[in-house]
Amino acid sequence: MAASAGRTTGATGANKGKKDTIAAARRPEVRLPPLVPYDGEGLEPDGDYDGVRFDGVDLTDASGRGARFMDCALDGCTLDRAELARARFIDAVLTGVRGVGTDLAEASLRDVEVVDARLGGVQLHGAVLERVVVRGGKIDYLNLRKARLKDVVFEGCVLSEPDFGDAHLVRVEFRDCVLKRAEFSGARMESVDLRAVAELDIARGVDRLAGAVISPLQLMELAPAFAAQIGVRVEA
Repeated sequence: MAASAGRTTGATGANKGKKDTIAAARRPEVRLPPLVPYDGEGLEPDGDYDGVRFDGVDLTDASGRGARFMDCALDGCTLDRAELARARFIDAVLTGVRGVGTDLAEASLRDVEVVDARLGGVQLHGAVLERVVVRGGKIDYLNLRKARLKDVVFEGCVLSEPDFGDAHLVRVEFRDCVLKRAEFSGARMESVDLRAVAELDIARGVDRLAGAVISPLQLMELAPAFAAQIGVRVEA
């Protein structure tokens, strides 16, 4: 069931002056130091990359399981089938990365910006994301099952068939982005803001929206899904 954004800009009557009760996500403040260009080949499992710029590096099939990226920038890198399970990204910026089948299962992302990514089939199940912004770009089949997201903002991006099944979302915002066929089955939400979603299309898990806030227009458009969830038939 799809719903478009319906946030109102004004407040009247009893709502005038009423404070917004949903907690806003804390955004990352990444300030990278002078970086050293990466001059190696591929990645190393459990490798330690500190203050490194990966500029247009082809990391196809690279094996960096458990690696640590601190104060790093990845610009225009190819991540097809890159093995980055349990990797840690701290104070990092990923710009224009692209790839299919990137494995980031159980990875940790803290104070990270992902900008204009073009990714498909990214495995982030069991991952921990804290103070992360995903801005612009398009990600297909994003797997965030059983992940923990805290202070995460999806902004101006397209998420096609994202899977948030059994994930825990705390202070997560979706702003001016498109959610197509989103999966929320088993998810837990606290202060999740969906009001500014450009297109809200929930495939499963509409009953897991407790703890989220939606706009009045979104409520109207999601009404058939809510009715079906509780077994109500709506007929003219």
